[in-house]
Amino acid sequence: MSTTAQTRSGFEETAIAVILGLMTLITFINVVLRYVFNSSLIWGLEVVLILFAWLVLFGVSYGVKITAHLGVDAVTNMLPKGPRRIVALVSAALCLIYAFLLLKGGWDYWAPYAGLYPTEGRWFPLGFDETARDRAFYITDQVPMPEFLRFLEGWINYDETYDKLPRVIPYAIVPIGTALLMFRFIQATLRIWRGQADSLIVSHEVEDELENLNSKTEG
Repeated sequence: MSTTAQTRSGFEETAIAVILGLMTLITFINVVLRYVFNSSLIWGLEVVLILFAWLVLFGVSYGVKITAHLGVDAVTNMLPKGPRRIVALVSAALCLIYAFLLLKGGWDYWAPYAGLYPTEGRWFPLGFDETARDRAFYITDQVPMPEFLRFLEGWINYDETYDKLPRVIPYAIVPIGTALLMFRFIQATLRIWRGQADSLIVSHEVEDELENLNSKTEG
């Protein structure tokens, strides 16, 4: 992989690696505490579940970015180049619509936990629903409140003290993840439009490399 490709992939790769590392570390510490010291991190399981949710949503957008998602292209591969490109653009448009709906739903779900307003309108945002119930006071079950996040009490919780980590933090991955997914679909669509890619799904570069390797071996 070239240096440029490594730079482009750095953000999601780093986030996924950090999350996996934290999940492994917390789980390992909990196992040691439980079987050696007859103790445990009471918040460990909840944090691992939160990290797993973040991992999944980062992974979805990253899969789009590197065209790692699987798909069936047996029919489209039989089409000439022009019609195949049109089908790919139609597929990309449908994916963009899907990502937009996810983004709207993600914002509408997370906004009340941040003391913000969800959007009105079932499919397309038609403004903000100022009658929505504020959920900024909702907290996690066991995760302690980090001191460096105490500013949130004044920002969204009317200076009320949080006993545990507010749900606005772990739930933030919902709008972040869906926005990142939308961004990656836009990038993928532009690649197809410019003729730099044939589709949104996994490429056949691995198969081509294996064929080249076999031909060299046989030669």
